[in-house]
Amino acid sequence: MLLDERQGEVNQPVERSIKEKTVTDLRERLERAHGVFLVDYQGLNVDELTRLRRELQEAEVEFQVVKNRLLSIACRDTDTAVLKDHFTGPCALAITYEDVVAPAKVLTKLTEDYEKLEIKIAQIQGTVFEVPGIKRLAQLPAREVLLSQVVFALSGVPTSFVRLLYEMLRRLVTAMEAIKEQRESG
Repeated sequence: MLLDERQGEVNQPVERSIKEKTVTDLRERLERAHGVFLVDYQGLNVDELTRLRRELQEAEVEFQVVKNRLLSIACRDTDTAVLKDHFTGPCALAITYEDVVAPAKVLTKLTEDYEKLEIKIAQIQGTVFEVPGIKRLAQLPAREVLLSQVVFALSGVPTSFVRLLYEMLRRLVTAMEAIKEQRESG
């Protein structure tokens, strides 16, 4: 807040414009997000909070502490609106734009290390995940591993299909040769 030197009053329009900019920025990020994790960080010391931010940043996840009222306004008409009943107490957001498993892994690991860190709830593509679901999500392999498993599984499909076609053609040729031999002998 800024003081107006002439009147000695708080300059409300400046504070309001900062809040509006914060809400607009947050809304844009929530609209692009694939997943949002709501976290209670109260009680973490500076080193613990720094580690949390660093590990989330390494996983390409944004971490932001935000006022609940501003968050409620910013999340309107976004997938994150399903979490509005959980905007109580100190809240921070872990926002991911691609890999939804990464923040689940980082946050689950850190809640084991820091008892004061608590995952409240998450939304992924508009679906609410409570803590047990988030912990199961954290047990999934990394995105790259899952993609390689899918590619490997799909690469077997064309190979099997080619073998099946080859076998059908072989049987057809064998049957045609048998018919030819039968006509020649009979």
